[in-house]
Order: sequence, then C-alpha cells, then structure tokens
Amino acid sequence: MVEMHLMYTLDQEGKRVYTLKKITEQGEITKSAHPARFSPDDKYSRQRVTLKKRFGLLPNGSN
Repeated sequence: MVEMHLMYTLDQEGKRVYTLKKITEQGEITKSAHPARFSPDDKYSRQRVTLKKRFGLLPNGSN
C-alpha cells in the first residue's frame, strides 16, 4: 500500500500550491501540509508560548 501525503510549496505571491510530490519539477523541496501530531506531554509548550507572547504572534493578538 502506497501512502500519499499532501505537500505544498509557495508561489511568487506567497500562496500555497498543493501537490503530492516531495520535490517539484524545479527541484524545490516541498513542505508537509499536515499539522504536527499533538502530544499531551509537550515539554516545550511554555517556552513556545513565551516566545509567541514576546513577539506578538499569538492568534488572539494578546501580548
């Protein structure tokens, strides 16, 4: 059984272009379009939230 994973690259406008290939015809390596797996044992969540607060990157806009 062959597994296919949805991948993407960015075009000139910064929009995602989806594909099933790992490398494009131009030789560019694609990125996974799937989110990382969730782990309740996330050892680095505190540091990640602290950095997002510091740089104003939280989705709700709070600092």
